[in-house]
Amino acid sequence: MSMKPATGALSGHFALILGASSGFGGATAVELARQGMHIFGVHLDRRATMPNVERIVSEIRSLGQEAHYFNMNAADPEKRTEVVRALRERVESDPTAPQQVKVLLHSLAFGTLKSFVSEDPKDQITQAQLEMTLDVMANSLIYWCQDLFQAGLLTQGSRVYAMTSAGSSRVLATYGAVSAAKAALESHVRQLSMELAHKGVTVNAIRAGVTDTPALRRIPVHDYLIGRASTSNPSGRMTTPEDIARAIVALAQDGTYWMTGNVLGVDGGEDAASW
Repeated sequence: MSMKPATGALSGHFALILGASSGFGGATAVELARQGMHIFGVHLDRRATMPNVERIVSEIRSLGQEAHYFNMNAADPEKRTEVVRALRERVESDPTAPQQVKVLLHSLAFGTLKSFVSEDPKDQITQAQLEMTLDVMANSLIYWCQDLFQAGLLTQGSRVYAMTSAGSSRVLATYGAVSAAKAALESHVRQLSMELAHKGVTVNAIRAGVTDTPALRRIPVHDYLIGRASTSNPSGRMTTPEDIARAIVALAQDGTYWMTGNVLGVDGGEDAASW
């Protein structure tokens, strides 16, 4: 089916999405493609979940946009270098194309859900598990920004978004390591926003409401979270990945150049009502 080419402010630009195969990342990849953006996606999937990755790639391409997907560990320095090099080469191959990553979305949800302290030492989190969770879900944002900046891909008008949650400041059983990672991620967003402001690059965190994603389903008490959000959200429903994707499209426009260093709630009023 032929598609009418997108002609908006994002058309022809490149987006890099970390965690691009499902949930927030998958929905945002499709929505940005609908706005005319080419997508570079990083994901980590086994054979069982690859059909969903193929569906997203097919949908992006059906919209007339490029989809370059890399199945790899986003926290691996060598793999990160490989993706940044490929992005740089693609941008440079067409001097008429925007020479930047317009949107970088950090939506990595890979961590350990274990108690910090347990009667049985085997049931409590290890140092390696805690450090891995913080490295993947928080610190990797810094390393990707560093490499993209050094490659000349984060420039005036680039937008960086990182997915956080209300868990950054709340306590939930077995969620301690992820909670710490989200708190660190928000701190990294503030620091990066200050250091990149003079380059015209904005950096913000997106605090989504409770959303039924594969990452949420891995939390042992996900049924409780879904039930609570479904009944308490003043908008009458839970947040969806598409809600977040559409918000990112709106925030990526040129007129948001003065918005940086924030934690932006996109939750239908859920966080305010929970108090």
